[in-house]
Amino acid sequence: MAETTRRVATDVGGTFTDLVAFETRADGTIEIVTAKSDTTPPDFETGVLNVLKKGGIAPESVSFMAHGTTVVINALTERKGVKVGLITTEGFRDVLEIARGNRPDFFNLHYVKPAPFVPRHLRAEIPGRITYQGAERAALDLSGLPSILDEFRAEGVEAVAVCLLHAYANTAHEVAALEEIRRLWPEVSVVASHQITREWREYERTNTAVLSAYVQPVAARYLGKLDAGLKSQGLRKSPYIMQSNCGVDSLEATSAVPINMVESGPASGFWGAAELGKLIGEENILALDIGGTTAKCSLIEGGEVRIMTDYWIERSGTSAGYPIMVPVVDLVEIGNGGGSIAWVDDFGKLHVGPQSAGALPGPAAYGKGGDHATTTDANLWLGRINRDYFCGGEVEADMGAAEAALKAVGDDLGVSADEAAQGIVRIANNNMVNALKLVSLNRGHDTRDFTLLAFGGGGAMHAVALGQELQVKKVVVPAAASVFSAFGMMMSDLRRDYFVTQLVDLVAGAGDAIEAVFSEAEAKARKTFEEEGVDPAEIGFLRYGKFRYQNQEHTTEVLLHGTVTDAALDRIAGDFHDAYEREYTYRLDAPVEMVGIHLVARAEVGKLELKPAELGPADAEPALKGRREVDYALEGKHQADIYDGEKLAPGMEFTGPAIIEDPGTTIVIHPGNRVEIDAYRNTHIHIGEAK
Repeated sequence: MAETTRRVATDVGGTFTDLVAFETRADGTIEIVTAKSDTTPPDFETGVLNVLKKGGIAPESVSFMAHGTTVVINALTERKGVKVGLITTEGFRDVLEIARGNRPDFFNLHYVKPAPFVPRHLRAEIPGRITYQGAERAALDLSGLPSILDEFRAEGVEAVAVCLLHAYANTAHEVAALEEIRRLWPEVSVVASHQITREWREYERTNTAVLSAYVQPVAARYLGKLDAGLKSQGLRKSPYIMQSNCGVDSLEATSAVPINMVESGPASGFWGAAELGKLIGEENILALDIGGTTAKCSLIEGGEVRIMTDYWIERSGTSAGYPIMVPVVDLVEIGNGGGSIAWVDDFGKLHVGPQSAGALPGPAAYGKGGDHATTTDANLWLGRINRDYFCGGEVEADMGAAEAALKAVGDDLGVSADEAAQGIVRIANNNMVNALKLVSLNRGHDTRDFTLLAFGGGGAMHAVALGQELQVKKVVVPAAASVFSAFGMMMSDLRRDYFVTQLVDLVAGAGDAIEAVFSEAEAKARKTFEEEGVDPAEIGFLRYGKFRYQNQEHTTEVLLHGTVTDAALDRIAGDFHDAYEREYTYRLDAPVEMVGIHLVARAEVGKLELKPAELGPADAEPALKGRREVDYALEGKHQADIYDGEKLAPGMEFTGPAIIEDPGTTIVIHPGNRVEIDAYRNTHIHIGEAK
């Protein structure tokens, strides 16, 4: 008889650390355990151990563990990394300072570029030059390296970044410099750009190497302490770490290049959305994750999450931000979450976010001293959240503080607290709709062809209103929506993305040239996986090409099918024309060239397989626990049926207006919507299909 296995995922967020555990028993049944515990900065590993204890999970009983964390993005945004020294090619010391001219605040004559993470006195040059085609123009001269490293030591540098010109085309000079630094200064943390990316664009590549070096000691210490803490309690194998590319990687590989987990939390949620979409037969998904501070969204087409390397942190309408050229799930993020603060500007206009009340003091209703009205306060005041079951009954709602905060906003607007709350919900919904349009309509996708899948603590509260506005097919709220990012880790493969810049015109003979680039990347991936003990039979590849019309600046990515030959070039070009036209509304009669490849290498390492339950009776009366008046903001006030989410079973159906409550989230179902619970306990909301 098969043994019981337990798979666990933990996700460290800004406010809470989430746990999802799946125990597959000998008879094939699966028990799911979820838990939340406070995040514990700066010792984040303590929060992980706490949530395991709260969920009743003993580390020695765990056969597979995946972990996601915000430690990298926090270190970057809070400037809590280490002092970095940069070594670059002679004449390119100021690439970080020059940056790009495409600043967002273009007509601001007083615009100041974001300050580089490495000041000029810590940026050093060495002679030697590689051309963009990978040929050596001038030999590498490392004779000045000892004195450079001596200066770095004297300045208290803790990490060194190496980025030499055109190392994406030929890594020889960077490899030599890296080896010499390790020989001369074995204690220092050092990273070279080719270890992270093989794409062109010197500023982006240099900044990526610098930021990776900046967070590497911090991330390595955290992962080391986490691993030690778990193993001291009996964990048999180091946890896999969630990456920004929707896959997991080994703890050892992640510790070496931690910048790859810069957006690990959002990535796991969107990957979970893609995998769940396949299970329920909905492969075109608009995924929405609403947490306490932000709302994030991504578009999934054909079951595949879009991965890109044009990722920036701290980018806004007034700042260019900082580029990080690593594989990151393509997402849009806005400062609208449950804790987003409502405020009125000097012109009497209501805004929601991007400022957040955070975990402390939090929304006014938390009773922790917060005096600003937030989205959570508005939802609570309107009856959308149950004041007697606030935070799953763990927090007593301070309705007096919520009323005072909403009344203050109303006074600024000249309206009542009720109207202020309605306005806050409407503004928050409008902000989220605009974000969803950026990943869908603005890129040529018809939202009527997509299902909106909402998760996070606040996703289900706003999803139906957003779905109605976008006219999506339906809205789906997954089981355990509040910890869905942790669930996504259970569905992830061991994955690495390889991007290699290689200019090839789509003319006769191009097929062999393109195939050679893919073959080299695949051989490297196989070797790396096999060195880590991965069964070669488990390794699979997905091929993409990055194409453009000749001499254009940017590219469009196209999925490639099978071996690339000259006979396939016409199809590839046709796929590019179609993809380009969908995104930009036109196509050109111009030559097409490949700029580079994107190879996805993945292997299964304990991926969870869910089995559907049998559908039971449609009558949802056993889950009904009462009725109350709910203000739906746009549709007015209605008496809504209140359902206990933990008692809703597969097959049950009912019609809105209704509210579903469970300890982690609240699902708001508007009037005229039909609801059904599927075989995986997900909630399907059919817009305008009341029986």
